[in-house]
Amino acid sequence: MNGRSMNGELFALDRHGDSDSEAGLTDFAVNVRPGPPRFVLDALTARLPDLARYPTAGDDARAVDAVARAHRRTPGEILLLSGAAEGFELLPRLGARHAALIQPSFTEPELALRSAGIPITQVVLDRPWRLDADGIARLIPADADLVVIGNPTNPTSVLHPADVIEALRAPGRLVVVDEAFADLTLDPVSGEREPQSVASRRWPDVIVLRSITKTFGLAGLRAGYLLADPAIIDRLSMGRRPWALGTLSLVALAECVGPRGERYCRKVAAEVAEQRSDLIAGLRELGIEPATTPEASFVLIEVDDGLGVKRRLFEQGIAVRSAANFVGLGPGFLRLAVRDRPTTARLIESLRAGG
Repeated sequence: MNGRSMNGELFALDRHGDSDSEAGLTDFAVNVRPGPPRFVLDALTARLPDLARYPTAGDDARAVDAVARAHRRTPGEILLLSGAAEGFELLPRLGARHAALIQPSFTEPELALRSAGIPITQVVLDRPWRLDADGIARLIPADADLVVIGNPTNPTSVLHPADVIEALRAPGRLVVVDEAFADLTLDPVSGEREPQSVASRRWPDVIVLRSITKTFGLAGLRAGYLLADPAIIDRLSMGRRPWALGTLSLVALAECVGPRGERYCRKVAAEVAEQRSDLIAGLRELGIEPATTPEASFVLIEVDDGLGVKRRLFEQGIAVRSAANFVGLGPGFLRLAVRDRPTTARLIESLRAGG
């Protein structure tokens, strides 16, 4: 197994799924879909001759307009990001005095806020890690003026109801919702996509972070966006560097959030739901239940010897994500990305053989 996964960094907050994988492995560790799709590649290829020039205002405007149309927002409510993680880096500019992080969840918000010296309360939910409106007053400190929640949550794959997000709002408080994986969520009954997203809710105290890199296989490009009240956008933008996004990132945003990207997401969301069912069925044949009901493009499991299973799978050429460094979890938890049926079958057979 690679050295980074074998030492104390296994529990470090800044370790992500790419640390659990490497070239040549069948990758269940990184929550990025195979891609990019052809229409995105074609759009990027067409702009390669322009890389000698700085990104243009037109490229920026096209990306902003695409996001605005997708979420029924105004351009003043949009901040384009070099990956959604950049949005977390910008949060300290809001001057929070006390942040509450709903855990387990993505580790980058904690890293960004701690580096700025902002006091943090870890709101660790009990299994199955679903926040309910009745528990908010009991769990969230009354003086928390910044609350961060993932929806769906990484790594648990829990999707919180939109009314729970709304219930987090309080006078003097900002709520940050990480929707990096929301575009592939589906209502299991109606088939509605993004059933619990609040990206189009124009609440003045709610900030939504989105990413295109997961669904469109663009993790190496870095592109995302933030939705918020114009006054918040102004505060986050102050002093930001020129050309924050490169030409290709702007082109990718316009394509992925535009009509072709919307159609692609609908198709992939249906595929993910079916593939996730295949994965769960295969795990259950081995007596492994999901740690909670998954609703995103990954499944969390708990096994007796998580690190041992991870190591044995690695030796068989399969990478899975240890959840040891997530607040509220531990080394027995593993996160599995949803993959196609043949790839999933290989994982199940490796687990059956002693992985």
